[in-house]
Amino acid sequence: MKKRVSLLISILLVLILLVVGCSKGSSNIDNGQAGDNVEENTEYKTQITFAGSSTLAPVMSSIATDFIEGYSTWDKVDSSFPEKDIIIYVSAGGSGAGVKAVIEGTSDFGMLARDIKDEEVEKIGDAKIYKLGVDALTISINPENPLHKVKDNLTSEEIKKIFAGEYKYWDEVESSLPHEEIVVVIRDLGGGAHEVFQNAIMGDTQVREDAIQAPSMGALVTKIIENKNAIGYASFGMVNQNEGKLIPLKVDGVEPTKETIVDGSYKISRPLIVVKKGELNPLQKAFMDVVMSEKGAQIIEEMGYVPAF
Repeated sequence: MKKRVSLLISILLVLILLVVGCSKGSSNIDNGQAGDNVEENTEYKTQITFAGSSTLAPVMSSIATDFIEGYSTWDKVDSSFPEKDIIIYVSAGGSGAGVKAVIEGTSDFGMLARDIKDEEVEKIGDAKIYKLGVDALTISINPENPLHKVKDNLTSEEIKKIFAGEYKYWDEVESSLPHEEIVVVIRDLGGGAHEVFQNAIMGDTQVREDAIQAPSMGALVTKIIENKNAIGYASFGMVNQNEGKLIPLKVDGVEPTKETIVDGSYKISRPLIVVKKGELNPLQKAFMDVVMSEKGAQIIEEMGYVPAF
């Protein structure tokens, strides 16, 4: 049994590593499709699948790993459950991919780092939505960038000009800065993070065409850490996980903190949610009860996000 648990934990750790650097098209980390999980002539599936947001995927993987280490087989969760290994697959591909997976039935749950749209709820049908936490997109720079020493606040208009390419050099943002080109880093244009940023800051203005599109939030943060002239909208959770490696700036005079994210005064915030079509089966409910418990909230907070409960 120890070998089984070790194998399952190893699988999840591999998934976590893949999630950090995954691309938009890599939502199926497991070689089999979620549809293959359905076991004929059994009361309910003993595998659970999650797909979607690359921000939420490592959080869900961490909760799943803790759950598997604690129980290993379903009958240890509840004696009425089958004596079968707990297997929870988590794959990343973006919030939109998470919704799509639920609609098409290729994943039990979809993970989103943005609000779910009315048309998405309609397509899912009997949608069950669980809010796990709150995140924010911080406007972050490299610690070697002298901007934060002379100007730790950017207005929404200044941010828009930077990301649109109207400001191309740092001395156009602040005259005392060196005449060095600004490197703009964003998530892929079709992802949930960029949609949040577009709505909150850019409006109808598009980002500059040569902006670097990172395939995951982890990749976006890495670009900022590696380039002293880079600026991007780094997740609040990722900033907390990489403390000291990048500097979040105030936006319109408001610093991104747990308090300002919760009360809405920091304007670029977003929910972290999980969506499912239809009712949970008993095994799914047992796991989601843990996700939505104090233990789940503790893990969410440890990973740098703000729990919703």
